[in-house]
Amino acid sequence: MLEQYHVILASNSPRRKELLAGLEIDFEVKTIKGLEEHFPSNLREGEIPLYLAKQKMRAYSHLIQSNELIITADTIVWKDNGLMGKPKTKEDAIQMLKSLSGDTHQVYTGVCVKSKEKEVSFVAQSDVRFATLTDEEITHYIERYKPFDKAGSYGVQEWIGYIGVEHINGSFYNIMGLPIQKLYNVLKEF
Repeated sequence: MLEQYHVILASNSPRRKELLAGLEIDFEVKTIKGLEEHFPSNLREGEIPLYLAKQKMRAYSHLIQSNELIITADTIVWKDNGLMGKPKTKEDAIQMLKSLSGDTHQVYTGVCVKSKEKEVSFVAQSDVRFATLTDEEITHYIERYKPFDKAGSYGVQEWIGYIGVEHINGSFYNIMGLPIQKLYNVLKEF
């Protein structure tokens, strides 16, 4: 699969790199520094990461060579009709995890795949139910795992996911940042 393409993952995320490597595809990671992640305020839920993934792709479009295939992605956490971004401070992280505790939220990932000839984009949704977390559990997780680069202040593949996630409806890998099974099926179209 994809022998005719040099695959480029346009992401700094170590989790996306790990997941794409799991497909046993040779790829290279390339990023453009300073990409702004702004979106129109009227966008909701899955529209946001899809818009951002397409924006990232636009930044790469002029660089695509005839033998290249580029993958961009963006993941958000959505709860109570609002976006939960990456926490800026320890207090932000605490508040986010308290908000997720004992409740269900959604994780959306927008993905864009592009070659010179073709572009395919999609959104994946996963619903995540968290157990009620104690203040001590939240503090331990933030101090030990420092989730400041993660939407919603958590990584499902880390300790907090082990002790906190009661139920998932959708792709586990989507919550990590790349709905890899769905991406695999899209890649087969190229």
